[in-house]
Amino acid sequence: MLIRPGLHRIEAPLGERFVALHLLVGPAGALLVDTGIRESITETLLPYLAANGIDPASVRWAINTHCDFDHTGGNGALKAAIPGVELLVHELDRDLTEDVQRLIDVRYGEFRDTDGFDDPAETTAYLRSVSDLVPVDRVVTGGEQVDLGDRVVTILHVPGHSPGHIAVHDPSNRALVIGDATLGATVPFADGRPAFPPTYRDVDPYLASIAAFRALDADLVLTAHYPVYEGEDATAFLDESVEYTELIDAVLAEELARSAGPATTLELVRAAGERLGPWNAEALDYAVFPVTGNLERMQRRGLVSSEVIDGRRRWAPAPGDAR
Repeated sequence: MLIRPGLHRIEAPLGERFVALHLLVGPAGALLVDTGIRESITETLLPYLAANGIDPASVRWAINTHCDFDHTGGNGALKAAIPGVELLVHELDRDLTEDVQRLIDVRYGEFRDTDGFDDPAETTAYLRSVSDLVPVDRVVTGGEQVDLGDRVVTILHVPGHSPGHIAVHDPSNRALVIGDATLGATVPFADGRPAFPPTYRDVDPYLASIAAFRALDADLVLTAHYPVYEGEDATAFLDESVEYTELIDAVLAEELARSAGPATTLELVRAAGERLGPWNAEALDYAVFPVTGNLERMQRRGLVSSEVIDGRRRWAPAPGDAR
């Protein structure tokens, strides 16, 4: 759908969720933000272009906001359909954007050995089946501008969910296209029900990215998996995202204080349970991503310590910490 002049939102199915691609169109060409999975291109984007009279060849650039498969899996299909399109990604996410096995091992398998958490085999099989990764054409670092002919948009480096996460600022439309840079208090299903935890990874960069969004004159926040946020709703979404990081800090402090000894990350997650969010046990375990980020920040602040016992990373209040 056309949201504002030259700014389209195209929602593609993603199981029980959806992934929103955003197309910024101008007389000098169009910029696609994220490619979803393979079928997002073949079954949703290309029919949308045809239905709206947009020449596929006008799509000159495509940006992957970050390395996750549901933002890059359509890269190959896009290149096959529009050979002249230039694929862009941040340099810090490039290797995971081009190699699905590395994405599985490094991104989704980060906690496999240290914490005993990994995706189920069927999730990994699905990821492989819908991902068509190809070499990118250019890396960015943030600050680059794209001239669409009637307006200039800026690429922002907004880490936290991933090291190389980027967003696009369209000042003429007072819009931010942010992918997964900000994640609220729960990732939703398409019908709005809570699906799983907000999987940010590095807390301080995540909060700095939210602060950067607040500093821009934007009243429209466009994410990949959430509703369109406009005006007060956009502000509330950013507020909720900050407040969730604070909630995790408080919950972890309580759990560490009551723990009989050093606890693994998953033990802390499962003990906290519904205080972290309204998810079933399988979905709750994905809180290992934000909880680890908060624990690492607490450790840098001297509030907790960690050690590896029996092959698992375990956390405890730092010696002398009053809490």
